[in-house]
Amino acid sequence: MTVFITGASGWIGRHTVDELLAHGYDVAGLARSDASAQALEAKGAKVVRGDLDDLDSLKRGAADAEAVIHLANKHDFGNQAETNRAERTAVETLLGELEGSGRGFLIAAGVAGLAQGRPATESDPSPFSGPEAPRGGTENLALEYVDCGVRAISLRFSPTTHGHGDHGFISIIAQAAQRTGVSGYIGDGSHGWAACGVEDTAVMIRLGLEMAPSGALLHAVAETSVPTKAIAEAIGAGLKLPVESIDPANAGEQFGFLGAFFGMDLSATSVATRELLDWAPTGPTLVEDIAAGAYFEV
Repeated sequence: MTVFITGASGWIGRHTVDELLAHGYDVAGLARSDASAQALEAKGAKVVRGDLDDLDSLKRGAADAEAVIHLANKHDFGNQAETNRAERTAVETLLGELEGSGRGFLIAAGVAGLAQGRPATESDPSPFSGPEAPRGGTENLALEYVDCGVRAISLRFSPTTHGHGDHGFISIIAQAAQRTGVSGYIGDGSHGWAACGVEDTAVMIRLGLEMAPSGALLHAVAETSVPTKAIAEAIGAGLKLPVESIDPANAGEQFGFLGAFFGMDLSATSVATRELLDWAPTGPTLVEDIAAGAYFEV
């Protein structure tokens, strides 16, 4: 099977490429730079040159594939409207190419914002619809194509997909600690984040490609809720910095744009996903990765 992956050189994408190649798949990855193209070729993957704004490259990649895994996103937190627009347009383009074919379309989404006061589950529908919604409402857009001959599957990632080399949210929190001299958590730090190691996430993506039915909502969650205070304590221990509670009013000063998210409970379960895919995460926990120096290497 040939699989086209957008975001193939990204954090989750490159591990997904490795996982699929190791299991005999032919992989074609979207690459916008020479360095990304060379890295994919060195692994034995094919290269489709282009990016999310090059809609012809998306059409070419999807046309030649038996399944598409869409992981790319601009992640421009300073211009969320442009990020949402680009995501919506790219997904519309890919779905248009796949419509009526019965081929698979696995799309990156998240567990954040699905539930309040309890961990999110796979039975929780996404409240984000329409072009102005986060990620352009593309999870719901993709699911609309289940009745249009597309095997659409949502890949809902944890707020932290962690590991050595991660430059995501936990890295930003660690950088904030280095900048301010304090490893902070917001309020009493009892609210938690779901978490999953990047290699376990890549395995879940492969199993979803192989086994999940059309319309499935999959949760890449290994830990339901890691208390934010425990995250701050692990970072403080690694950097030898004091650990302190941050008043919610000062969260932006400590964490920048991430302050709003670090103060939220973003917990989730993956019971249904594990049962459906026979998926059992085996990698290190978030705190174990922090303790092992995954976020202090630069």
